Amino acid sequence: MEYPLLNVFWTMLWFFAFALWICVLVFVIADVFRRRDLSGWGKAGWLAAVILLPLLGVFTYTIIYGQEMGERTYQEAQRRESLQQGFSPSAVRATQGTADELAKLADLRRQGDISEAEFEQGKRQILA
Repeated sequence: MEYPLLNVFWTMLWFFAFALWICVLVFVIADVFRRRDLSGWGKAGWLAAVILLPLLGVFTYTIIYGQEMGERTYQEAQRRESLQQGFSPSAVRATQGTADELAKLADLRRQGDISEAEFEQGKRQILA
């Protein structure tokens, strides 16, 4: 008997297995290039192993360097998060607040409400 739904299931299973395999392959290749402790020849060797013997190369690399792969990925994620914290909206608001305060201080000086010395002192306090 023919089961068309089962054929669809197997096709989807193979498709997702292939997509997973491509992801693992890309992760391993990216990790090879990300490593700083590996020489150029070492990277070329691992790349050749992964490309020429993909199944054996990927599994060998993952078994040998799997823990280090996770650590490097975690460190990279922390580095990106710390960089992103510098560009957070609160940092932008703080910068805008400083700019607004300096503009108000300049307006007060222009109107003659404060002297030049008071302006410089206020500017130093705002920028400190």
